[in-house]
Amino acid sequence: METTKTGAFTPYGSPVYVMAKPVGSRCNLRCSYCYYLDKETGFLDEALLEEFTRQFIEAQTTHEILFTWHGGEPLLLPVSYYQKALALQQKYGRSHHIDNCLQTNGTLLTEEWCRFFRDNHFLIGISIDGPEPMHNRYRSQFDRVMQGIELLKRYGVMWNAMATVNRFNADEPEKFYRFFKEMGCQYLQFTPVVEQKEKLLTAESVAPAQWGSFLCRLYDEWLREDVGRVFVQLFDATLANWVGHPPGLCSMGAFCGQAAALQPDGSLYSCDHFVSPDCKLGNIRRQTITEMMYGSRQQAFGRRKTEELSEKCRQCTFLFACHGECPKNRILPGRENYLCEGYRLFFEHAAPTMNIMAEELLAGRAPANVMQNG
Repeated sequence: METTKTGAFTPYGSPVYVMAKPVGSRCNLRCSYCYYLDKETGFLDEALLEEFTRQFIEAQTTHEILFTWHGGEPLLLPVSYYQKALALQQKYGRSHHIDNCLQTNGTLLTEEWCRFFRDNHFLIGISIDGPEPMHNRYRSQFDRVMQGIELLKRYGVMWNAMATVNRFNADEPEKFYRFFKEMGCQYLQFTPVVEQKEKLLTAESVAPAQWGSFLCRLYDEWLREDVGRVFVQLFDATLANWVGHPPGLCSMGAFCGQAAALQPDGSLYSCDHFVSPDCKLGNIRRQTITEMMYGSRQQAFGRRKTEELSEKCRQCTFLFACHGECPKNRILPGRENYLCEGYRLFFEHAAPTMNIMAEELLAGRAPANVMQNG
């Protein structure tokens, strides 16, 4: 869902995304910061899988379609389940170009899985929080995750890393970044842990200034020699906002509502971070994805990100760069974002070089030229 140059909300302007959770929250690990542990478990049976596939394809207004498989741990299902999913995509896909991506903790990867992913061109996201002490602090089984990554690399499977930034690993951004770089990871995503229990922040949650320092120091490390070689999602999204392009990262966009979450019973929710009764759009057994995703409730959900900005956000010089970030983090009085201080530190620090990269990009040159100015 996009906006026009006048700021109007246009729900048909880009693809619809649904994060399918075929096993719900079921997982072979229990990471202490996981926000999904208390959600529904179950199994998206083959009848519902077919209904989802048909409806999801019919909901698209673009030629390109991306199926996203998430959890919990989606590899708790057998390879045959995803073979069935691919057959259904072929059955209903008509002339569409269809891709698949799957997020996994990596501990259940086998040669059979890797052959399947390679042969069917899956993009695999691996959840890993850095070197062993960082990873095992709140997760576990670092060695098995690394074995899984080596299998992916051996079979030539496309993969990227998804890390959390938390109270423990945020103080060593250079060590964190070099770990991923040295293992050959060219595409790095990371997300800050901000979780509450009984309205109190958890011990794993990153502090605002800590988050800002992490971003500044990691950005400097990346800027030194890796622009155009290692792709850091948050930095790419920031540069996109700097030049007025869609950021490709919902938390940094002006509107939400483009990516829903499908539970095993067929229930569709506005967002993966808002799987709660007030954000339930309906069920694909009774309503179509098209009706729910383009309906008034989901459009209202998407607009609220901008409509409910705090006054501090509205007055901020860097509103264009983050648009108030993810609404789930607006937990301070007046709907202020808990991480605001950290983002502001980062944007102030990065502004001079973001300006250079923006100028290069708008002139049709490579943003990597910024490294020549360093």
